[in-house]
Amino acid sequence: MDELELEFELHPQLAADCIVLGDFPVSRLLLLNDSNYPWFVLVPRRAGATEIYHLSDEEQCILMKESSFLASNLADIFAAKKMNVASLGNMVPQLHIHHIVRYETDKAWPAPVWGKVPAVPYSEKEIEAVRGKLEALMAGELDFVPH
Repeated sequence: MDELELEFELHPQLAADCIVLGDFPVSRLLLLNDSNYPWFVLVPRRAGATEIYHLSDEEQCILMKESSFLASNLADIFAAKKMNVASLGNMVPQLHIHHIVRYETDKAWPAPVWGKVPAVPYSEKEIEAVRGKLEALMAGELDFVPH
């Protein structure tokens, strides 16, 4: 573990809005606590990173592999019509990448999800169901370590 990872702390807004699911080699995987959409967030564990170019070349490549792996597999297990993958950072400066499973029947379709409808928190049972799906999918993949 390098110094930047040791200094890493999840931004308070992400910590308040999300459930930690586990760690890939570079990123922490979060579930946004909004059951309106299967919405996941990857946060590189690098202190001070606000843009992808703040990561080393190697970390950038690994992050893209983690993101592509996650998006592809989320699309499969949640039967997505479309995957929305974005890094905005306008409200939360810490580098993070949203992975949102979209359906033509979701409450915001076809518009962006931000601010469309109030968040509906997951129940404990729903969180465990999501964890179960992901842990089965990620077992042994990309060195994912569940929390």
